Amino acid sequence: MHLAHVTERDRSIADASKRGVRRRRSRWGRVALATTMSALSAGALAGQAAAQPANPPSAANHYQFRTLDNRRDLTFNQLLGINKYGVIAGYFGSGAGATATSPAHPNKGYVLFPRYRQWDYLNQNFPHSVQTQVTGLNDRGVTVGFWSDSVKGGGMDANFGWVAFNGHHFRNVNFTPMQGLGTPAINQLLGVNDRDIAVGFATDADGNNHGYTYNIRTNEFNEITIPGSSSVTAAAINRWGDVAGSYANPADKMTDGFVLADGNLTTLAVPGATMTQALGINDSDEVVGVYQDGVDANNNPILHGFTWTPLHGFKTVDDPNGIGTTTINGVNDEGQLVGFYVDGNGNTDGMLATPHHHRF
Repeated sequence: MHLAHVTERDRSIADASKRGVRRRRSRWGRVALATTMSALSAGALAGQAAAQPANPPSAANHYQFRTLDNRRDLTFNQLLGINKYGVIAGYFGSGAGATATSPAHPNKGYVLFPRYRQWDYLNQNFPHSVQTQVTGLNDRGVTVGFWSDSVKGGGMDANFGWVAFNGHHFRNVNFTPMQGLGTPAINQLLGVNDRDIAVGFATDADGNNHGYTYNIRTNEFNEITIPGSSSVTAAAINRWGDVAGSYANPADKMTDGFVLADGNLTTLAVPGATMTQALGINDSDEVVGVYQDGVDANNNPILHGFTWTPLHGFKTVDDPNGIGTTTINGVNDEGQLVGFYVDGNGNTDGMLATPHHHRF
């Protein structure tokens, strides 16, 4: 078990800010979201993003892909967030419980610094936890995630949210919806912006998710609701307070993505997809996530990563080694993407996709 205070190399995320990395101006600036309505008003739900043909065009050739796996477990890595300095949040270990033939496979969190060598992985785990995921980070040294006190697998482990400052000073963060929490309790923080506003969700006793924002400075929670939806997950937030996530859409009876900006809701649903989830957003309102396009011959879901912008709509981004098994989880202001894919050997690999115009 890796504890919070790491003596092998006491580097903070904030230290990376001093490396003199230049920030690129956004290609689009902050663009008002299209097809919006007040998320707080009654009546019809928000209209969907402009319709496009099924299977959005691929933008994979606009990126250089790199597989990044912590050698402590080369069978399972997920990269979940990236800040403007290229520092990445992630974890290794599938979370599977022990069986008669194999030991438990707990999640273990880390942050990964450029130049992404093996010695650039820095363990980050909630003190005395059995499992930890680092799910998000900002540019100021704040990380968020969730932890567990067991490793049973199969959805039987309770989750508890946390926030940390420069890899230390961990704090429990747990939101309780009016409906109460389910069993086991599920509370996850998934993203944080530079104004120290975090987002996440908690699951109630009926299995519905309740998205929320959490002000780290004032310790205040606010639930995010979408009219008519019984389940909302808040996954990411940018510096403007625009929130990306997913919700149970009563209009199409599916899980769709959303962006909530200035009280206005935009639904993101890839045409023809059976599921769309928005998982990351940057300060230009570029959104990333995953959509499902049916199942394969073995009944496994066919998953594609995507980017979406107000000007250009949806683009498919699959790692070349994981066509149909890619999830994009985070995007920074440089347009770098992080996520994961399943390779031909059945391993889950961390993925970094850097735009060819990138100037680091």
